[in-house]
Amino acid sequence: MLRKIVLTGAAGALGSALREPLSRMAEALTSVDLAPAPSPGPANESWVQADCAEMEAMAPLMEGADTVVHFAAIPDERPFEELLRPNFVASYVVWEAAHRAGARRVVYASSVHAVGMWETNAGIGPDAAHRPDTFYGLSKCFSEDLARLYWEKRGLEAVCLRIFSATEEPGNARALGTWLSRGDLVHLVERAVDTPVTGFCVVHGISANDRAPVSNAPAAFLGYRPRDNAEDWAPRLLSGPRPDPADPAHSRLGGPFAAIPLGESGVAAIARLSAPDGG
Repeated sequence: MLRKIVLTGAAGALGSALREPLSRMAEALTSVDLAPAPSPGPANESWVQADCAEMEAMAPLMEGADTVVHFAAIPDERPFEELLRPNFVASYVVWEAAHRAGARRVVYASSVHAVGMWETNAGIGPDAAHRPDTFYGLSKCFSEDLARLYWEKRGLEAVCLRIFSATEEPGNARALGTWLSRGDLVHLVERAVDTPVTGFCVVHGISANDRAPVSNAPAAFLGYRPRDNAEDWAPRLLSGPRPDPADPAHSRLGGPFAAIPLGESGVAAIARLSAPDGG
């Protein structure tokens, strides 16, 4: 069991799902968010309202931490200026504060959008070159490169999870390949935390989907064995009109994020894609 885990973005949809599992992996869990605790937490959890971009706030929270699970960020495309502090600066602060405190590893919520302009049929692995689809995706590229830099220059391990469609259930035909269930998300983070040695690595956050568009083979050493499969939803999700193969929202890994203008919401575009009429 670890001494202490720090979880950032703990009030978010994904962070909330990690609080209880991570509390079982350490003597103490420090959960950090700008928001107050959304619900009572585990007995060994301490909740701290703090800005991850503030070194003065984050450095003391890292003291005694073995592992940092960094999920704090704006999870959508915005103008660059709006993402600079929460998605770029905050990553630097988290890695630097973790390094100063002597932490062993950072587990980072990266995203498919770091490689979102790759063609869906390219079959890329975690070692594919960055091809961000948005400023949001660019922030994930920056943080992945930051993670590699801190491993190679300072010995701070990092596992970067390129999370795909992390929803309660797949909501559109694209998600038949890209879905990540809540159960598989928790399993993936647990393996990223408890694998004895990781160095720097990237792993795709995706369930055991029959139609998965990427390979996770280089990350097999983590022991991540997803159990859920979006194919169970195929009859419903394939009942609508066939998508246009020339539309980047369907032909690129980033889905709607690959088709929107820079600075405009990709989450809103996904909501339109997942609407009952497919609009």
